[in-house]
Amino acid sequence: MDEKHIVSIDLGTSRFALTIARVNGEDIQIIYYKEIPSSGIRYSYIFNPTQVASALRPAIEAAEKELDIRITQAVVGMPRYSVRQETNQGSIKLNPDECITADDINYLKDMAQQEYPLEDPKEVLFGAVAQSFSTSEDFQLVEKDIIGMASDMIEGNFKIFIGNKRYLQNIDLVFNSLKLGVAGKYFTPDTSAKAVLTAAEMESGVALIDFGAGVTSVSIYSGGIMRHYAAIPFGGKSVTNDIDTECRIFSEVLAENIKLAHGICMPEKLQNMNEKILRINIGATAQYKDLPVKYLSEVITCRVQEIMEAILYEIQKSGFADRLRSGIVLTGGGANLANCGNFITELSGYSVRTGYPRPMFSSGGCIGVHETEAVTSIGMILAAVHDNCDDCTVPENYSVRDSSVVLEDGTEHSGEEPESRDEAQLRSGTLFPEEDTGHISDARKKEPQQKRQRVQKVSWKTKIQKAVDKFTGTLYDMNKEMNDEEI
Repeated sequence: MDEKHIVSIDLGTSRFALTIARVNGEDIQIIYYKEIPSSGIRYSYIFNPTQVASALRPAIEAAEKELDIRITQAVVGMPRYSVRQETNQGSIKLNPDECITADDINYLKDMAQQEYPLEDPKEVLFGAVAQSFSTSEDFQLVEKDIIGMASDMIEGNFKIFIGNKRYLQNIDLVFNSLKLGVAGKYFTPDTSAKAVLTAAEMESGVALIDFGAGVTSVSIYSGGIMRHYAAIPFGGKSVTNDIDTECRIFSEVLAENIKLAHGICMPEKLQNMNEKILRINIGATAQYKDLPVKYLSEVITCRVQEIMEAILYEIQKSGFADRLRSGIVLTGGGANLANCGNFITELSGYSVRTGYPRPMFSSGGCIGVHETEAVTSIGMILAAVHDNCDDCTVPENYSVRDSSVVLEDGTEHSGEEPESRDEAQLRSGTLFPEEDTGHISDARKKEPQQKRQRVQKVSWKTKIQKAVDKFTGTLYDMNKEMNDEEI
């Protein structure tokens, strides 16, 4: 199988993460992972596309230079906050002499999303998760059981996740500014769960708490299916702001560093750290401030308690509080706070473990890729591989000649200049990312496996010609509209 690269961009509230994986069949190797401070993000959504693009551009260029590649497209996560969930049903008639296939399930899921009545034009569907299926004879079946059965009809019940259309449009604005294609938009609570949770945990019942910087979310799984999702606009950044304000640090950066180095929950558990005092240089004039570690812990614990009590309320509201036999899995940057897991256990009574990316890939020595902060990035990489995402990069010194890709350092060189980023996107079919403003399962994801294989066999020459025809047709339509208006 041909080797390809998958690129994911995690647009976090406090930092961006750029991840590149080399994929060869079932082998996934993370060859690049870098985090940079974020800009233009509020509560996990883009509120200033220009700031986001300006922060991402040097990071992308640095990755391209280090790996000697050109990035043409990437997968990206959708916002986790301001997402509401509804229920919807769908049914289709089948040939009773044929067995139900995965394509039938996907068609039913697409139908449930497309037929859901969105009354607000500012909203868009982020995705759908199947809850149960029924046939003419059987009820309350899960997806793995119903595939392969025979029936004259199938009905599905789905959780529909709905978000703000502007948030997805802002993603397209950023990618257009960077001249990148959008290979896929993912609802990250689901993809992150599959990167952290085991099949046994999802089957027996578990709550995944993603303690991020701007948003803390909870995804509840039972019977191997995501049953409930909720998010609140508080996270690790709220803890940092409290340290800055209550401890009079007067520097958000310094407060964040203090939290990372000395942050701990439950001051009564400090033991030998109880009487320790931090001496902090708070200015260029050699001014110092003494900060007791116990007081710092009290400030942190108060905010963490507020956040976790709100999440525990969402767990109770879901109706699955008594079915979480695997307890809680805590991930995200906030999971690194010392004693945070023990504090949640004390508040809730659930067993708590810290969620790191499961060992489903090799890392190639990339620092940070096995930490809780990388869960979102790894989840998107694994989802893109599962969806057979196209190659997101081209070699830096490659160009197109006729119907094949040739290296420019041999006798076969045709005298053409190396292709620009726009030409690379034109060749890969990703020059128009603004057309993909839909929900989690995009057109590429909906196609059956055989269709995706047929598309891959089309020559580069045919792909370029189709893209040029499409672009030319768009210009023709625009000119025609302008002429009609003048008349």
